[in-house]
Amino acid sequence: MADSPAFADPHADLAPLAAAVAAQLDRARSDLADLVALPSVHDAEPEACAQASDLVRGLLTDLPIPGLGPDSVEVIETSDGSRAVFAHRPAAPGRPTVLLYSHYDVQPSGDPGEWTSSPWELTERDGRWYGRGAADCKGNLVVHLAALRALAALGDDDEVGDPGADPLDGLGIRLVVEGSEETGGGGLDDLVASRPDLVAAEAILIADSGNVSVGTPTLTTSLRGIANLVVVVDTLEAGVHSGQFGGAAPDALAALISILASLRDPATGATTVDGLDFTGEWDGQAYPEETFRADAGILDGVEVSTAAPLADLVWSRPAVTVLGIDCPPVEGAIAAVQPRARALVNLRVPPGIDPVEAQRLLTAHIERRRPWNARVTVEPEAVGHPFRSVPAGGSDPVHDLLSQCLVQAYGAEEVAVVGSGGSIPLCTALQRAHPDASIALFGVEDPAAAIHSPDESVDPREIERIALAEAAFLQRYR
Repeated sequence: MADSPAFADPHADLAPLAAAVAAQLDRARSDLADLVALPSVHDAEPEACAQASDLVRGLLTDLPIPGLGPDSVEVIETSDGSRAVFAHRPAAPGRPTVLLYSHYDVQPSGDPGEWTSSPWELTERDGRWYGRGAADCKGNLVVHLAALRALAALGDDDEVGDPGADPLDGLGIRLVVEGSEETGGGGLDDLVASRPDLVAAEAILIADSGNVSVGTPTLTTSLRGIANLVVVVDTLEAGVHSGQFGGAAPDALAALISILASLRDPATGATTVDGLDFTGEWDGQAYPEETFRADAGILDGVEVSTAAPLADLVWSRPAVTVLGIDCPPVEGAIAAVQPRARALVNLRVPPGIDPVEAQRLLTAHIERRRPWNARVTVEPEAVGHPFRSVPAGGSDPVHDLLSQCLVQAYGAEEVAVVGSGGSIPLCTALQRAHPDASIALFGVEDPAAAIHSPDESVDPREIERIALAEAAFLQRYR
């Protein structure tokens, strides 16, 4: 690894680089259209996933960067059966290495009838590009491609640089594009643990996040972990007539509802798991209620939690969500007391809370709340650890430089620093593999992107501005 990096002038004129990035937008759209056309849903569309990994390999192989080419690109099958694509250009002596990450797998499209246009065809409407993966995360992949191509084009410009010179001045580059992030990314996590050399870098740029709004440059510094479990309640050998036995027979569904209700304070909405710390405070960008309501699509008149400031609640405190319940549907229901019911409970935990301990506390809380001595079984699922890229109240030189590049690229006064209630387990795996590396999260998503939902989209201006900021970072990072 190189010594601690120094940085080139962060206020240098970006005009030539901005022009070079703008010239890449047609190619970016073409690449994104090719990627979106492949329904690369891991575990559901193996042929499309294979085609997507082949396409990504070709795109990385064709990058016009000295040191990148067919011999520098490798496809590795991971433990979950997906394929991760790696490209590596070694650093010159004394120069650091930057790793650029994205993923090519996507969420299922769901009901095609809920889409305005085909989820597998990149379509432009009202200035946005629509299609599954347009933002999450194929749009972020084309950011990496556009940034590197712009730097190469700038280096070949007679009027700007030395034709044929290394546009990255010896900077080491790694690109990692995985194929199973949307299903947990466990395959790449395993590979990172067994082959840390594949991801060795001083700076790791994770393009799998986004901005608080279009035109507002944003860095995500905190991710919550996951500690899910399944609760099963059994009370009867079989369902019995609700008229004949109802009122005395122990209703498994009612018991489950009682247990689940104990996980939230009915007045404030606060998570109320016995022993779980619910005092965390967010030290970055606030989350105004009107913005939160719009982002979440909260119906008029429906209240949000009053337990704490919203930024604290979604980024720095644990949260329980009931993801699903197995019980008879209303349509076709019969008049019977239910003998069994179960639910999947999602517990998100912020940095500073051990997800294994949190899961233990949640289990104990549930077992103590069993009504009527019902038989309650708790089945823990695998946990995901929370992540923080910058120590609370601290700073990081890579974040500082990237912030300066984002401010310039957007013509903004400052960068919004936010957390995310979501999880990217790879961040923790990378941090464990290379604890001295700086990890930064950013990307092209915005609240209107509707990732994981019908009519997912990306604003191409975000692709351009994020690519410009990334290219400036690569140009200046020392």
